[in-house]
Amino acid sequence: MEAGDTGPRLLVVGNGMAGARTVEEILARRGERSDGGYRGERSDGGYRGERSDGGYRGSRGGVAREFDITMIGDEPYGNYNRIMLSHVLSGEADVEDDDLMLNPMAWYRENGIALHVGDSAESIDRFAKTVTCASGRVIGFDTLIIATGSNTFFPNMDGLRESDGRLARGVFGFRTIADTNGMLQMAQARDDVRAVVIGGGLLGLEAAYGLTTQGVAVDVVHSPGHLMNQQLDERGGKVLRNKIESLGVGVHTGKRTTAVLRGDDGSVCGVGFADGSTIAADMIVVAAGIRPNIELARRAGLVTERGIVVDDQMRCEDEGSIFAVGECAQHRNEVYGLVAPLWEQAVVLADVVTGADPDAAYHGSRTTTKLKVAGVDVAAMGVKGPEHPDDEFVQFYEPKKGIYKSVVVRDNKLIGAMLLGDVSKVGFLSQAFDDKVPLPEERISMLFDMGTPSAATGAAELSDDAVVCNCNGVSKGDIVACVGSGCTSVAQVCAKTRAGKGCGSCKGMVADIVALAAGGDLTVDASADWYVPSIPMTKPQLIEVIRERELRSVSEVIAELAPDGEDAAAKMPLASLLRVIWGAEWKREEGALFINDRVHANIQRDGTFSVVPQMRGGVTSPEQLRKIADVAEKYEIPMIKATGGQRLDLLGVRKEDLPKVWADLGMPSGYAYGKSFRTVKTCVGTDYCRFGLGDSTALGIALENRYQGLESPAKLKLAVTGCPRNCAESLCKDFGVVAIGEGKWEIYVGGAAGAHIRKGDVLATVDSADEVIRLCGLFIQYYREQAKWLERTYAWVPRVGIEELRAILVDDRDGLVEGLQRRIDEAVAGYVDPWLDRAEPKSPVQFTPALPLLPLPAVPARGAAPSPSVVAS
Repeated sequence: MEAGDTGPRLLVVGNGMAGARTVEEILARRGERSDGGYRGERSDGGYRGERSDGGYRGSRGGVAREFDITMIGDEPYGNYNRIMLSHVLSGEADVEDDDLMLNPMAWYRENGIALHVGDSAESIDRFAKTVTCASGRVIGFDTLIIATGSNTFFPNMDGLRESDGRLARGVFGFRTIADTNGMLQMAQARDDVRAVVIGGGLLGLEAAYGLTTQGVAVDVVHSPGHLMNQQLDERGGKVLRNKIESLGVGVHTGKRTTAVLRGDDGSVCGVGFADGSTIAADMIVVAAGIRPNIELARRAGLVTERGIVVDDQMRCEDEGSIFAVGECAQHRNEVYGLVAPLWEQAVVLADVVTGADPDAAYHGSRTTTKLKVAGVDVAAMGVKGPEHPDDEFVQFYEPKKGIYKSVVVRDNKLIGAMLLGDVSKVGFLSQAFDDKVPLPEERISMLFDMGTPSAATGAAELSDDAVVCNCNGVSKGDIVACVGSGCTSVAQVCAKTRAGKGCGSCKGMVADIVALAAGGDLTVDASADWYVPSIPMTKPQLIEVIRERELRSVSEVIAELAPDGEDAAAKMPLASLLRVIWGAEWKREEGALFINDRVHANIQRDGTFSVVPQMRGGVTSPEQLRKIADVAEKYEIPMIKATGGQRLDLLGVRKEDLPKVWADLGMPSGYAYGKSFRTVKTCVGTDYCRFGLGDSTALGIALENRYQGLESPAKLKLAVTGCPRNCAESLCKDFGVVAIGEGKWEIYVGGAAGAHIRKGDVLATVDSADEVIRLCGLFIQYYREQAKWLERTYAWVPRVGIEELRAILVDDRDGLVEGLQRRIDEAVAGYVDPWLDRAEPKSPVQFTPALPLLPLPAVPARGAAPSPSVVAS
C-alpha cells in the first residue's frame, strides 16, 4: 500500500543496509516514552541503542515523531546483509538463510512500510517534494533520506563491456545477490572453470576464496605491490599472500589489467596486462573498489563531491528536509565503506528526523576493522606504520605460522595497530585505541599476554560502548542488555542482536560476553545440533521420527514436526533427507526443490542448462560419442566441454529441449547438478600403464555402477588410481582409492582440492576390490545419515575424527555395520535414473522455457501505470 495520512511522509531511497538500518532506528523510537525511558525492544527484537540503565542514547525526553514510511529498492528482495554474500559464494550459507536476509518482506508488512521493489529513483523535485521512479511512479515526501550506497567500480578496460554498455558475458561485480548467483551458476556449470579476480582487497580475496571452494581455479590480480594495501603494510600483505597462495589461489601483485580478452563468440577468455602478459580465464570478477552512488543527488542539484555532502546531522547542504546516510554520504571530507560508521550515522539520523534528539550530531568514526578474510583473521586500526621520527613501532613477524602483529605509539597513545593470524589481543587494543585503557610500559605486552588482559579476560575489560560486531554495529552493552532481557544462550543473543552474523570473526568474543553477562545461568544452545533450525531434532533423531511416522514429503514433515510452521530454508535439506531415507518412494514436491533438482540439469547464467551424461570411470565408446555429437547438432547446443571429472558437458541446452535431449542421448544422468554421488575418476591402471599395480579402471566403473546418483548431504567425488603416482588425484577426493601392489588398496577419505586443500585420511588398507566397494558403501551411508546439510566430507571427517570412523566402519565397535549395509543395499536397489524415468514432464509447466534467474519485476514505460508494489499493509 502507499503511505497514508496518519503522519508526515518519510521516503527512503535505497533498501540496502544503511537505509533499512535507519528505518529500524526510526521504528525503535516509536516506543520511546516522554520521560526519556525506553518502552522495549525494537520491532525486530533487537536491543541496539538501549543503555544498560534502561535509558536511550541521546534521548532528550520528547515523544518521537511517527512517519508514514515508503522505501524504494532496485533489487527484488527485502534488505539483506551484503557481507554474507561471500559466505553464499563459498557454500557456507544460502540465499534464503536468516543470516543473509536481515529484513524479509514480512517485516515491511508488519511495520506498515510501503516498499517498491525492482524500481529505482530517477529524479528528485526538491521544490515539489516528489521523487519520480523509473516505472513512472511519483512519490511525495515531507522528509527524504537518500541511502543509495555504492556501486562496483569497473575500470575502463578494452573488452569489459558490450557495445550497448552491458558487461561482457562472464564478467561480474561482487556486490549483489544477482552477482553471486551468476558466479555460482558459472562455477557449477562444469568442473574446470578458471577465474581471474581483479582486485586484491577484502572483497576480491573473499570472491577468490568462495570460488576456490566451488572448485574454480582462481588467480587474483592486484595493481599495488601487496594485498589489502588499504589495511595492511607490506609485511602484513606478504603474510596474507602466503595464506592465500596456500589455498591454491594464484596471486599477481604489481600488475595492471588493461583488457578483458574475448573469444570469437564474445565470451571471456582471459585478461591482458600493461606489460603485455595475459592470463586465461572463463570468468572475470571485478573487485577493484566501489564508488558512492551519487547520480540521483547530482541530478537534483544537491552538493556532491566524492559523496553527497552532509553536515553533522546528516542533512544535505542547503536543505532542511533531505538527508543522506551510508556509503553515498560524505561527512567532513570522509566517505566510509565499512559498516560500523553507517550504523553510527543511522542512530544520529533517526534521532534528528524523529525529534527524539534534534541536536544529535555525528562527528565521524575512528574505524577499527576486525574481519575474516578468506578464512584468515585480520584486525587493523589507525595508521599502518610510524609517520614521525619519535613514533614507537613494535612488530612481531612469523610468516611460517601466518602471524604478523604491529603497534604504533605516539606521545603514549596508540595510533595504529595491525593483527594478522592471531587477533586475540584485539579487544585490549581497541580499548587502547579509543583511549579507554592506559598503555603498558612494555609495549610488546600489547601484542602478547605479558601484563595486559588475556584473551580470556578481554570480555570483562571491554567498556559497554565498545563495538564487538563491526559488521552489524553491536556493542558489548547491546549484548549485555539482551542477556538482561532474558536471552541466556549465544544463539538467542546472536538472533536478537545479529552479532556474529557477518564475517563471523567476533563469535568468540560474543560468546565470552554472553557467558560473563549470564554468569551461571548460561544455557547450552541445543539448536546448534538441529538438522534444520525449524525442527528441534538432531539429524539421527529426525531420521528416526520420519521412519516411525512414515513421513514421505516435505510438507508432511513440516506439518508434523515444525512447531512454527513452514520455513523456506528447511525445504531443500529436508527433501534431500527424505530421498536418503525413502529413495524413490519419497513424495516429490516441486516447491521443495531447487530448479536443478526439478529438471535434472544445471541452470546457467542465461537461463539455459548444461547436460552431463554419465561416463563411468571416464570411459566412453564411439557409440556414445556419436550420440553426443548428433544430439548437439540436432538441438544446436553451442558448446561441448570436457570436464575435470572425465565426462563431456553439453552447455546451453534450452529448458524445453531437456526431455528430448535425454531421450535421444539414451545415457544415464551424470549428476553434475546434484548434491549426490557424482563421479569416479580413474587412471588407465593395469590395462595399458606400465606402472599400474591395480585395475583402477574396472574398480572405478564398479564403484560408479553400484553407488551412482545416491543422494548425499553434499556432492561426493571419488577417484581410483592404479599406483601411488596418483594420476587420478585420489588423495584429494571425498573417497579415494590407491593401488599399492599385491592386490592391496589404500582407502583415503575426506580429501579436498578446492579452497580447503586437504590430503585425505587413510581409513583402511584392504586386500580386494570387493572390500573397497563394501567399505565405500558403509562410508557413504554413514555420511548420508550423520553429516550436516551441505557439509562436505573434508569438514565432516575431521569433525568426527578418522579414528572414530575406523572404529565404527572398519572395526564395527558399535555394531552399526549391519544396519548401514542393509540401508545402503536398499538405497542401491531402489535407484531409478532420473533422466530415463522422467523423460515426460510431470506438469505442463515443468519444462517451459526458463526465465533468467531472479528477474527484476517488469518496469513499465514512463507514463504507463505503475506496477504493483510488494508489500505493506
